[in-house]
Amino acid sequence: MGESRRDRMRAATVQEITRTARRILVEQGPDAVTLRAIAREMGMTAPGLYRYFDSHAELLRHVVGDIFADLTAELHAGLSGVPDGDMSGKLLAVARSFRRWAFAHRREYALLFGSPMPDLAHRKEVDFAEESAQRFGWAFLSLFLELWRKAPFPVPADKDIDPRLRGQLRRYRDFTVEGSDLPLGLIQTFLQCWVRLQGAVSLEVFGHLEFALDDPEPMFELMLSEMAPILGLTYSPPARHPKDEPDR
Repeated sequence: MGESRRDRMRAATVQEITRTARRILVEQGPDAVTLRAIAREMGMTAPGLYRYFDSHAELLRHVVGDIFADLTAELHAGLSGVPDGDMSGKLLAVARSFRRWAFAHRREYALLFGSPMPDLAHRKEVDFAEESAQRFGWAFLSLFLELWRKAPFPVPADKDIDPRLRGQLRRYRDFTVEGSDLPLGLIQTFLQCWVRLQGAVSLEVFGHLEFALDDPEPMFELMLSEMAPILGLTYSPPARHPKDEPDR
């Protein structure tokens, strides 16, 4: 049975509220994303928003979920045109798409990966924001696992992993890939690669390389070229195309 007209109208209003909050975030910064400001933009009253969200925190988390969903869609779009069997091309394309999106959406990136707003503290229950974040994470992890299954690369044996990490890696593996017996060394390698990728992008987006570099893009590519052999990938420089140059 399809949605009722009321359900469709409610969903449309929730989406409009979310998009309005996100626009205010981009244009004015996180402190400006108040219920009063959102209501004013939409011609509503602030109390009227409570018919759609129980709290300011819930609304913000919905915004976070919306941003993660858009970012994940951008990563998948970055794979278009890459041959299905070209794992090197896939991993490089997704890494570059992530960096490009981050520069085009600096304030959204900061909300997801910078210092979180007080209302965005981690919650135990899984909500829209958490589900969207997990789908984003899976966009990277699924490619990583596809690569491992098609062309396994060397990873540390469990006994060679720092005992302080083993339990944490096992917990993350069992939560992310339920029922899996993937080597803990594979999970460690995945996280090492993610730390390097996300760390490099964050340093650029937040301006922490400006003390030395006017254009950090070659440094980012150097990082990818050093990471590729660890995964048995073949590095190739990016094709020069306007979409590959982040907005500065």
